[in-house]
Amino acid sequence: MTISIIGIGLIGGSMALTLKEKGFVTTTIGVDNNPVHEQKALELGLVDKVLPLKEAVAQSDIVVLAIPVSACVQLLPAVLDLVDKQVVLDAGSTKQSLINAVKDHPKRKRYVATHPMWGTEYSGPEAAVADGFANKATVICSKEDSDADAVEITEQLYRTLGMHLVYMNAEAHDVHVAYVSHISHITSFALANTVLEKEKAEDAIFELASAGFESTVRLAKSNPAMWVPIFMQNRENVLDVLNEHISQLKKFKACLEKENFAYLQELIEEANKIKKVLNKKS
Repeated sequence: MTISIIGIGLIGGSMALTLKEKGFVTTTIGVDNNPVHEQKALELGLVDKVLPLKEAVAQSDIVVLAIPVSACVQLLPAVLDLVDKQVVLDAGSTKQSLINAVKDHPKRKRYVATHPMWGTEYSGPEAAVADGFANKATVICSKEDSDADAVEITEQLYRTLGMHLVYMNAEAHDVHVAYVSHISHITSFALANTVLEKEKAEDAIFELASAGFESTVRLAKSNPAMWVPIFMQNRENVLDVLNEHISQLKKFKACLEKENFAYLQELIEEANKIKKVLNKKS
């Protein structure tokens, strides 16, 4: 099979690289609006060739949109306009807006809404790695709205990447990722800004930075071009989660203000229960 990757960055590049190495596809085509990314993807061997969108879709069996969700909402209907029997899927972090964008499209059933739950704080073709998706989850949303063969090929693709499959509707997906992904990034961005604001005049904090601090703010290095559209698309769910997060922070603040260290210990002990959830996952 031939696959076209629209957006040859971390996700698209890693997907192309791994699928080619594992023999799931024989030819990889890159499409990107940044000529530098196209050239770099060729140099790194992420794709075999780069083509304009129309030509790439015409030569493909599978088309993957690995671009920011705001751009994907605009481009997905245009891609579906070009397909015949090709399978189209996306790797976006929000799903409801994408599904709504093509709900009445005559080729809607050739589209499978997916979200591979993997990424790093890095971006661009240079960030692509083989087997980055291994042992992670992929969400397939509203599969009943897609053709059975399109879903089957999509499932095979993600299993080839080494991922396990989770099924849910788009609305539930967008709520859940607000809790497990989106709020983590906002917290990291906010903590980084807090430290940068307080430490403007000295480098001491960075000299003292431990592994714990680095892991907490790691996500603050993430590309705003990707994350601003995600927050825009999932605004209502992110606001709900953010309000709860602020409420929890206020509890910790009140404990310190009132010297209520017994309740502070209760809060931390309650938080420790997350270990059971994470242990189940591993």
